[in-house]
Amino acid sequence: MPEAGMERMEKIRATLEAALSVKAEKPVVLDVREVSSFADTFVLVSGRSDRQVRSIADRIERRLRGVGERPLGIEGAESGRWILMDFADLIVHVFLAEVRELYDLERLWSDAPQIDPGIELDASESLGAS
Repeated sequence: MPEAGMERMEKIRATLEAALSVKAEKPVVLDVREVSSFADTFVLVSGRSDRQVRSIADRIERRLRGVGERPLGIEGAESGRWILMDFADLIVHVFLAEVRELYDLERLWSDAPQIDPGIELDASESLGAS
């Protein structure tokens, strides 16, 4: 069930567009409604440096705040290795590439189907790219 603000797919698209605007890589969107009691959607993206990871998270936060979606919490911003952003029904994971590979959330949450957000991506940004 969507929050009082944006509809679910609008929020997913806004999140991805914000992340991709600062060159986030390997976006994956998981529908975790059937396998999680604390969220409906996970968005996972990667950055190549701690600075880029922080920039991606900052851009996502500013974009969603701009449309009235406030995070319940943000963790990991200091180190820039794995930033977790909790928007209640939407959890955003912004990883440093090697940290994402280490924790492999796509495998951990493999029972959750991927969602096609319906936005244009160039070939290097394709959803679920390895």
